[in-house]
Amino acid sequence: MMEKEIQLLVNKGEMLPLMEEFYTIQGEGFHKGTAAYFVRIGGCDVGCHWCDVKESWNAKLHPPTLTTKIVENAKKYSDTIVVTGGEPLTWDMTFLTSKLKAEGLQVHIETSGAYELTGQWDWICLSPKKMKLPTDEVYVKAHELKMIIYNKDDFRFAEEQAARVNDNCILYLQPEWSKRDKMIPQIVDYVMQNPKWKVSLQTHKYLNIP
Repeated sequence: MMEKEIQLLVNKGEMLPLMEEFYTIQGEGFHKGTAAYFVRIGGCDVGCHWCDVKESWNAKLHPPTLTTKIVENAKKYSDTIVVTGGEPLTWDMTFLTSKLKAEGLQVHIETSGAYELTGQWDWICLSPKKMKLPTDEVYVKAHELKMIIYNKDDFRFAEEQAARVNDNCILYLQPEWSKRDKMIPQIVDYVMQNPKWKVSLQTHKYLNIP
């Protein structure tokens, strides 16, 4: 296939820069502890300095893969598919989610919300970043708000973001992994004083699974 043809398919979401795909246990947020098939899409320019998958940032490192092939793989493993990145909304998710939904699958996304919300989602995990704030639409549609706590100022930022999401959105504070020993006690105290929040941990890392 010619490079121009590939780029055209990528622009339409019929090919996507696939970094990895794997079947595992959801480790974070509302669905933690449940089996899910993860599809990690390459490409992100939000640029969190503490990102634990920086190798996902450069989409050119991850070969454009036919979206229909991604769906074929995914449906073999689980009824729940989690699309993550990178920042998956860098790309048009309409084609991917329509194909997954046609297979009767539950489709979740983990996103910073920095780009237009495309696709049909059963669950939207919104994790805003200071460098590129979410769109208005994703605040309205988010099912859970997952705020990563790296330092004390992140509590302030978390409250700003919580003020923007819909009333049914579940609020989580999650320690950044490298700062967990320092931040977990502060998060616990904060949640006890502000019980609208819940604690989220990266339980998959404690379980030593992907």
